[in-house]
Amino acid sequence: MRADAYRTFTRAEWAKLRASTPLTLTEAELADLRGANDKVSLEEIADVYLPLSRLLNLHVRAARNLNGVADTFLGQPIGGRTYVIAIAGSVAVGKSTFARVLRTLMARWPDHPAVDLVTTDGFLYPLRELQEKQLMSRKGFPESYDTRRMVQFLADVKAGHAEVRVPIYSHQAYDILPDQWQTVRRPDVLIFEGLNVLQPGLSGGTGGRPASVILSDFFDFSIYLDARTSDIEAWYLERFLLLQRTVFQQPTSYFHHFKDLDPEEARAAGRRIWTEINGLNLRENILPTRERAHIVLSKGADHAIERVSLRQI
Repeated sequence: MRADAYRTFTRAEWAKLRASTPLTLTEAELADLRGANDKVSLEEIADVYLPLSRLLNLHVRAARNLNGVADTFLGQPIGGRTYVIAIAGSVAVGKSTFARVLRTLMARWPDHPAVDLVTTDGFLYPLRELQEKQLMSRKGFPESYDTRRMVQFLADVKAGHAEVRVPIYSHQAYDILPDQWQTVRRPDVLIFEGLNVLQPGLSGGTGGRPASVILSDFFDFSIYLDARTSDIEAWYLERFLLLQRTVFQQPTSYFHHFKDLDPEEARAAGRRIWTEINGLNLRENILPTRERAHIVLSKGADHAIERVSLRQI
């Protein structure tokens, strides 16, 4: 990461920027928001998330003021526009927990109580299509997403459509659920979380032609969750082994065939999936987008955020 592009804060330095932002989250609420093997604490919420939510609140206010200038100039008030925050990072780095906690904190600011969270999982091609396109070993890579649909969703949200629907993805079924939808209704803030959301190549173009719009055109702010690749791999294996003992035991799980593996076999299977799919996707597609983010949050081996880098240029 280019040192001149970012100003980097230690966790202690960043925590001072919280100012008087109140901690509105309880331990019980945080427990409900944590992922299977995430270890985020209330102390980390106070040190990292609260200064970040304060910064984002200031950005939302500034964006509204700027929109108001344009509306006044045109003499045609359009009303509030949805502020879109993108969250990117590897599988197993903790994006889902981070996004849920951030959504909860931001929804408790009085200026923007309507905060929605949408993940890009709903824009994956259905399992049948991935199999037909021979993309099962590339699931999670950019080509496994219906990018045109993703671009249209963001365009509709930004245009202020009363309702916009997103397909629902089931991690247990490993597939899009037929005829089930998440409905987004003009939120003040939309958090859009996914592996490859910061890729410049993710566009709605067809036939090899460059598109006139790409995903990042719709983002007002972007965040990248970072960690050493060796740590992310360890977290992925830890989660895989946990799921193998729990969710994979259910007959409805796509990975039910892993249920009887002994610990060493399960570890070998998880490591193979990491090496052939998730680790490869991280190196080829996800990590190269890190410097496109407005903020990079760097985690240590214990999963806690150690540094915050704020882009200056």
